[in-house]
Amino acid sequence: MSATPTPGNSISTLDASTIDITNRTCRKCAEDSKTFSYDFCISSLQTIPVSHVTNLHGLAIIGMELALENATNTISTIKYLQTCGTLDSFALAALQDCLELYEDTLVTVVDAVAAFLTEHYSVAEVKVSAVMEASTTCEEGFSEKKGVVSPLTEENNNLFQLTDIALCIIHMLSLAACK
Repeated sequence: MSATPTPGNSISTLDASTIDITNRTCRKCAEDSKTFSYDFCISSLQTIPVSHVTNLHGLAIIGMELALENATNTISTIKYLQTCGTLDSFALAALQDCLELYEDTLVTVVDAVAAFLTEHYSVAEVKVSAVMEASTTCEEGFSEKKGVVSPLTEENNNLFQLTDIALCIIHMLSLAACK
């Protein structure tokens, strides 16, 4: 959907304002962080239909739910890679470490959502930060042996960025709650 009204294409105020909140939120987060990807934020949030009719709280929940979905899918990918028989023992050990990290992230994201919903924003920030760190730790595990390339680079990067979205929004809300 285009955010600019044209003849024959009217946009309701609700549609324009919710598209604008996603755009403004992603832009603000990108301005505040060197690692934050505006394009990733927009493409991730706008593909979820409910993001078009939500507020900042809803966008934070969407970010955490997307992180949960990513972690769940990555666990399936790891289990597949462990059984395909093409990886050496080092890579298999690194995958096992990643599996444990990702399984822990499932619980941690659920805990983050619970903390967020009860407005314990600082707890939610710590939990989401832990999930973000898990993606980095997983990726770094493969680099411990020269020449080994992580088969999970895309998944780890996506989880990092999804948690960055949630973390930025939670931080914005925590600052607003302090005023």
